[in-house]
Amino acid sequence: MNKKVKISIVMLMGCLAITSCGKKETAPTDTPTEVSEPTEDSEGQTAAVSNVLVIEGNDQMQFNTKELKAVAGKPITLTLKHIGKIPKAAMGHNVVILQEGTDEAAFAGKAAAAKDTDYIPASEKASIIAHTKLIGGGEEDTIEFTVDKKGTYNFLCTFPGHVAMMKGVLIVE
Repeated sequence: MNKKVKISIVMLMGCLAITSCGKKETAPTDTPTEVSEPTEDSEGQTAAVSNVLVIEGNDQMQFNTKELKAVAGKPITLTLKHIGKIPKAAMGHNVVILQEGTDEAAFAGKAAAAKDTDYIPASEKASIIAHTKLIGGGEEDTIEFTVDKKGTYNFLCTFPGHVAMMKGVLIVE
C-alpha cells in the first residue's frame, strides 16, 4: 500500500472517530439472525425448511450479530448488507465461513495479504465453505450454499484489521 493511501485511511478513520462522538449508535446484537421456520401445508405436512440469513456490517467494523443458525443439509441463502457509507477500498466487508478446525488467526493472516483476490487467499480454498464478495458502503451480496454436517463454523470478515471485531459462528443444527 503506498504512503498516500495509508495516510488517507488513517485520516479517514480519525475523522470517523471524531464525527461519531456524541452520536447515538446502535450496538450490534448477539441474537441469532434466522428468518425461516418449518411450516405446514394445507394437508398438515411440514414443508421443506429454507434457511434465509441476513448479516449487516457497518462503518464501525461491526457485524450486527455474532451468531447465525441454520439447518444441516438444506440450502442456506446468506445476504451481507454493508449499511455504512465508506467505499470498499477503505472499509470493505465480506463474510467468509470456515471449515471446522481451521486456524482462524492463520487464515486471517494469509487473507490480509491477498489483496488481489479481495482478501480471499487462493491457497486456503479448502478451508472455506462459502464467502461473499467484498463490498463497500450501501452495497450487498447474496450467496447460496449447503452445509451437510451439523456443527459450529466460524465466520469472519477478511478485510485487513477487521477480523478482531468482525467474527462469529454459524451453528448448523
